Amino acid sequence: MAETRGNMPKQPRFSFMWFWVLVAMVIIGASFLGESEPQPIEGDWDMVTGLVENGCVERIEVKDRESASVYLTKAMIDSLAKDERFKNMPQTGPQLTFNTGGDVQLFQNNIERAEQVASDNGIEAEKVKIKYSRTEKGWGEYVVDFLPWILIIVVWFFIMRGMMRGAGGGGGGGGIMNVGKARAQMADKNNKDRVTFKDVAGLEEAKVEIMEIVDFLRKADKYKALGAKIPKGALLAGPPGTGKTLLAKAVAGEANVPFLSISGSDFVEMFVGVGASRVRDLFEQAKKVAPCIVFIDEIDAIGRARGKNSGFSGNDERENTLNQLLTEMDGFQTNAGVIVLAATNRVDILDKALMRAGRFDRQIEVGLPDVKERKEIFDVHLRKLKLDTKLDREFLAKQTPGFAGADIANVCNEAALIAARNDKDFVTQEDFLAAIDRIVGGLERRNMPMTDKERRSTAIHEAGHATVMWRLKNCDPVLKITIIPRGRSLGATWYLPEERVNHNVEHFMHKLAGLLGGRIAEQMLLDVTSTGAINDLERTTKTAYAMVAYYGMSPKVGNISFFDATGQRDMFTKPFSERTAELIDDEVRRIVDEAVALTREIIEQERENIERLADMLIEKETIFSEDVETILGKSAQQIDKELTEAEPNSECKTISTDEGDITYVIEPSNNEETAKTE
Repeated sequence: MAETRGNMPKQPRFSFMWFWVLVAMVIIGASFLGESEPQPIEGDWDMVTGLVENGCVERIEVKDRESASVYLTKAMIDSLAKDERFKNMPQTGPQLTFNTGGDVQLFQNNIERAEQVASDNGIEAEKVKIKYSRTEKGWGEYVVDFLPWILIIVVWFFIMRGMMRGAGGGGGGGGIMNVGKARAQMADKNNKDRVTFKDVAGLEEAKVEIMEIVDFLRKADKYKALGAKIPKGALLAGPPGTGKTLLAKAVAGEANVPFLSISGSDFVEMFVGVGASRVRDLFEQAKKVAPCIVFIDEIDAIGRARGKNSGFSGNDERENTLNQLLTEMDGFQTNAGVIVLAATNRVDILDKALMRAGRFDRQIEVGLPDVKERKEIFDVHLRKLKLDTKLDREFLAKQTPGFAGADIANVCNEAALIAARNDKDFVTQEDFLAAIDRIVGGLERRNMPMTDKERRSTAIHEAGHATVMWRLKNCDPVLKITIIPRGRSLGATWYLPEERVNHNVEHFMHKLAGLLGGRIAEQMLLDVTSTGAINDLERTTKTAYAMVAYYGMSPKVGNISFFDATGQRDMFTKPFSERTAELIDDEVRRIVDEAVALTREIIEQERENIERLADMLIEKETIFSEDVETILGKSAQQIDKELTEAEPNSECKTISTDEGDITYVIEPSNNEETAKTE
């Protein structure tokens, strides 16, 4: 049966490089193959004239006016063999070689003078025969002479071959003539591994807006019948890891139109004018296959605002590239049927001309997922893992507030690694919690040298944090407390942030009190001030300044905000006077002092409980909210949910501030004072 052409083995292609390797090996081998016969002895003028004066020389052959070969008489060869200087002298051929210096007349005179000396000494010898000749080059020497030219011709041949292939190949090749071509990748809609919207969890609003563009391309006649125009562009904006590129890949998988993708850095090149040339070529490719979608990832690489760094750089290549992009998206030429999608996490630095309607008609916000979307993202990334049947995915979603899609993928992978490291048959919920702790806090450092006094101080510090947060209703619920060093911290109080969209003064005051709980507990219970609170103080200061300078929460400063949402403000200038700066500093100090007073009030009431929490921490190293509840009773957050009004026998504590009265209630529970804020 005849074999089909497709099944025939592919013959190896002959490469001319092997021919040149063979030539080089022949030349090198010829140079290393020395003559097997003994070589003549190297001599000089004194040795040669001495031999001529003694009548030992039969003839001398001079080649190329410099190299002279001396042939001795047969009798003298046998007699000189006993001399140490002529021990290795060959019996046949020339016995000596020397350099004449190039002066033939001087050489002739010296030989005649030596012959005259021999005659005067009564030595009878025949006159020395002198023969002059010129060496003709062999083929090897000609090859060596022409080898540089041969190499130049070969290199030029391969360069021209690559240039012609790049010029005629089109698309993204590596030829020199192809340097101005756009390296856009065309998505294959028939690929089985393509990404679809089923692989993108969450982002419901973003998917709706993106699907409208895809639907327009699929059913353009329906929209055109109403006079609607196709959107020219959409910008996907959001923090890193939220799924902007993944969403664009899903568009490529869902759309039945060509999809060209390219990165913003692909337009940047060391050659002048290449960026603009690649932009032109990209849109030329898109026009040929229109209607289509062009996706530019990380567009901020070429879309930065123009003229910002004109004093620091003399090269405006990026600006030329941006100008060409602006022209192609909405200029004199029309790009009917070409929709541009772009992604960036730096919207604030993009040029305003790029953001206007007619270029990017829509700006789609791809933000951090909420708890429901995080559960859906977990469902996507947990498909390929072997999981415990008791795994609570909703619990995992609640444990990862502020995590982007990429962070959740990292958590799932890290949990699988931890389970495999512990030789488990499946991934459990404890592995996911350990993965979250490692990603957020860093690797455990159980071998860190710590004295008993330092461990006690750390335990008091974390117990102070937990107690204050436990007693204030607007603080985030405490999840667990640990004094195991992790990363750069000696201990940590883990809490579950509530995803609020709006905060008031009381929320911020309770947050500040929770941050200061560790420092104040150390000062009041141990009478020490350590460096362990540096992170708490930094966050406290930033929050207080935000309250005054950004959110207008200071009566003295007023309803004024100095926040710059555009990010275009000069970093060397302030938008307020020195007097206002002093007023802001005074108000920040007042707010922090009030938070300190609230913290001191709670710690004074909970001295014994803090000591008991610290003892439990030193014993167990890590305790959870259930352990805290056995000492402090129900938390303020729990009581606030259960009770709408304080019971008549409840004891209320009130602290007066300029912002109003802050009241927290001491609820009796298990013979312990339990605090609840109102």
